[in-house]
Amino acid sequence: MAESSRTLRLIVADDVLLVREGVQRVLETYPDLDVVAAVGDVAALLEAVSEHRPDVVITDIRMPPGFSDEGIQAAAQLHDLTPDTGVVVLSQYAEPGYALKLLEHGSKRRAYLLKERVSEPDQLAEAAREVASGGSVIDPRVVEILVTGSRPAPDPLADLTPREHQVLEQIAQGKSNAGVAAALFLTERAVQKHINSLFAKLGLTVEAEVHRRVTAVLLYLSTTPR
Repeated sequence: MAESSRTLRLIVADDVLLVREGVQRVLETYPDLDVVAAVGDVAALLEAVSEHRPDVVITDIRMPPGFSDEGIQAAAQLHDLTPDTGVVVLSQYAEPGYALKLLEHGSKRRAYLLKERVSEPDQLAEAAREVASGGSVIDPRVVEILVTGSRPAPDPLADLTPREHQVLEQIAQGKSNAGVAAALFLTERAVQKHINSLFAKLGLTVEAEVHRRVTAVLLYLSTTPR
């Protein structure tokens, strides 16, 4: 469990006023969480981030103008603009595809929770603390749906070699093949060989490359103590 020794500055983004105010009130019951802005669309969110430099953004997944996956798009932009800002995406959809897209740039400082967690304020507050400290959180229901269709065995990582575990851990940090190679003192060719092997062992043989990488990360997160 992440612990905070300072007050964290948060921004809440949701186009529904009642939800936005509800999330804000829930978070502000915790003395270490301070909501510095609450906004209703992506443009206002990015402007507020630029102004307030928050530790964490808590955003709805669908907002104006397109009502598609603006929250995830904002997370991707923040990855480049303010990489130290944690992002908690709240969604009513227990859809692994959204979580996969959120983690395309790495799992560090990212969380995907179902909106029902707002009624479980301790979980929401802890997710904010976790991403602020560099961790990640994926809603258990989303992981359950994902691994039900992906796990070849009760423990999906049981057949991985120690080196494959190391490679997967590096991938979970968002590193490219070159970054993994540098960290583990391997050639990129060796890294690709290990990745192909662990994909096969995890049953990830037919998905697009980026989805295989992120699905492997989700499997890693679901079985590794954070």
